[in-house]
Amino acid sequence: MDSLLPLARKVGEKLKARKETVGVSESSAGGLVSAVLLAVPGASAYFMGGAVVYTRPAGEAFLTATKEKRAGIRSSSEPWATLAAELVRERLSTTWGLAETGASGPTGNSYGDPAGHTCVAVVGPKGKIARTLRTGSNDRVANMRAFAAEALTLLDEQLG
Repeated sequence: MDSLLPLARKVGEKLKARKETVGVSESSAGGLVSAVLLAVPGASAYFMGGAVVYTRPAGEAFLTATKEKRAGIRSSSEPWATLAAELVRERLSTTWGLAETGASGPTGNSYGDPAGHTCVAVVGPKGKIARTLRTGSNDRVANMRAFAAEALTLLDEQLG
């Protein structure tokens, strides 16, 4: 987590300075995105909440990602990351929604993505953006850190 703190601090400072808020939906990062944002003193000014949405029932419960909303969208994809970011933003009434979904390893997921695959998305005042990261590694812990870093980097880029 220590390696993620400088980036989380940077993001937190930008959010606080702008009086903006963020909500987080993550899966394969396992809560690291939320944990590192919350490790920054003063996080209550910008962090409104987060959920580890690791299963479809969790998506339905925490994001209200019903079958109708998910129609034609598979997990671990840019469209799902974007939908999750939209839904967490809506549910928590935040300025920004941040989402991560992937396969940390040591094996791939049931959708055919290899270990080390994640999609991250940010939804906010500048619109929607999503991208895919493939680390090429099956190291679960290293991938979780890389996924959290990718999500925070995308948010930082959108904050400008």
